[in-house]
Amino acid sequence: MAQDMRPAPAIPPVVADPGPLGLAAFALTTFVLSAHNANLFGFGDHSNAVVIGLAIFYGGLAQFMAGMWAFRNRNAFAATAFSTYGAFWLALGTYLAFGLFGKLKADDVEVSLGWFLFAFFIFNTYMMFCATRINTAVFGVFLTLEVTEALLALGFFAGNTQLIQAGGYMGIITAIVAWYTSGADVINSLFARPMAWVGQPVWKESRRRP
Repeated sequence: MAQDMRPAPAIPPVVADPGPLGLAAFALTTFVLSAHNANLFGFGDHSNAVVIGLAIFYGGLAQFMAGMWAFRNRNAFAATAFSTYGAFWLALGTYLAFGLFGKLKADDVEVSLGWFLFAFFIFNTYMMFCATRINTAVFGVFLTLEVTEALLALGFFAGNTQLIQAGGYMGIITAIVAWYTSGADVINSLFARPMAWVGQPVWKESRRRP
């Protein structure tokens, strides 16, 4: 009888797919910074201080939390991607804040950003290959981001504004792809069967004959 009086074990709450949030946070923050890098409609002639808040709270905190929820869902790929790029934006937002308050030497900025982006280019490279196991849309996000980071890293290392501007335009494309993937995931979560195209895994396991 005493055994029957024991409280039932707690059932962990169901966690919704954090992927759409992580992708949306990444897309919007990437879009605004890339518009500045590309000098879209003269944005590059003005301060990029607006990126700081986005980088800390949306691209950073919201995306990092999406990564933590992905850990809860036992999704190692999404957890690693969102947590890392959430930390990417938190670090970049902090760096931009230091620059805004005059705590950085102007001569150090380009080489520092070059190494920063090159390091994330290395991370993005193996994540891009892993994304071939997810679907075409997610792979597209990492592929366009790979080109973006390469152009920006080279541009900052060489002090070449044209490469940086090209990286900005490529970043805008990356943001659009990420926004689409986020929107498609939200739409598909509302219906019993997929309604928005995300494609199949680019790399499929080969079927072995018995």
